[in-house]
Order: sequence, then structure tokens, then C-alpha cells
Amino acid sequence: MNFKILESKTIFRGKVFDLQVDQIEYDSGNKGVRETAVHPGGAVAVAVKDNGKIIFVKQFRYPLQKNLIELPAGKLNKGEDPLVCAVRELEEETGYKASKVEKLGAICTTPGFCTEILHIFLMKDLIPGNHNREEGEFGMEILELTLNEAEEKIRSGEIFDAKTICGIHYASQLKLI
Repeated sequence: MNFKILESKTIFRGKVFDLQVDQIEYDSGNKGVRETAVHPGGAVAVAVKDNGKIIFVKQFRYPLQKNLIELPAGKLNKGEDPLVCAVRELEEETGYKASKVEKLGAICTTPGFCTEILHIFLMKDLIPGNHNREEGEFGMEILELTLNEAEEKIRSGEIFDAKTICGIHYASQLKLI
């Protein structure tokens, strides 16, 4: 590191993230400010049915004011194991439970200003059930796409959610779908 932290303050505590502002001084003597969204991270489910179709959700995303096609995912609770989160979110959003779960990897979503790390899991041997959506998820739709259909939607820009693109890429490159 070529700097030292002079002062660090959490200026906002939110439901999804906190905002931390650090006053720093570089080794050169110049000063700067760093703003960081402190996020607990989350988990993503690449859920694949026996017929090879991948489960997606289409949901309204408030910051973008539009519906996005995404893999099921959610925020970690404090101290929660990412695998537990991924299993919970898959069932909550789609109703499916998985008999086989394998971690594919993890991604940092926006390292320039946010601490969020998303853990991506492949889920197979799915058992259908009832979803248990939260209030903001009631309008969510479930989509089932083949790998080729998903990749085409990525190429066309219809799917542009980063965690979804990464999850599909992991599974595809590892020849797991």
C-alpha cells in the first residue's frame, strides 16, 4: 500500500450496505478520500434441471427501473455460510431444492467502490416445491433456458447482469451444463 488511513467513518448504515468514508494520505504527502460501500456479500445459484435447462428469475430492479433476467441470488445474513445462503435463495425465489451443490467460484462485483463478493454454486438434482418470496419479489417470474439460449441472451444484451454472466461462464467453461 502506498497510503495510510488518517480517519475512517461509517456515515450511513443501511439494510443492504453501509457507506464508509476514509481520509487517506499517500506516501507522497497528497491526501485523498475513499468512499466504500461495505456489503456482506451474497450467493448465486446456477440451478440446472435434469433436462439441462437452467433456472432464471426475471425481476424488477429498482436502481435500474427495469426487469432483469438473472440467476437466483441473494445477500448473506451476518455470519452466514455462502452455501446456506445459495440454497435458501434458490428455494425462496424459485421453490426448488437441490440434492447436489458444488461451489464454482467467487467474484468481486465492483471492487472500485464496494466490498461485495458473490459466491457462485452449481445446483443439480432439483426437487420442485413452493417458493417463499419476500415482499419485493412477488412479481418475480421463473424462466428456464438452455445454455445456448442463455448465451444468446447474453450476446444480444438481453441478459447483462454480471453475476449471471459469470455464473453461466463458470458452468459452461467447466463443462458442467
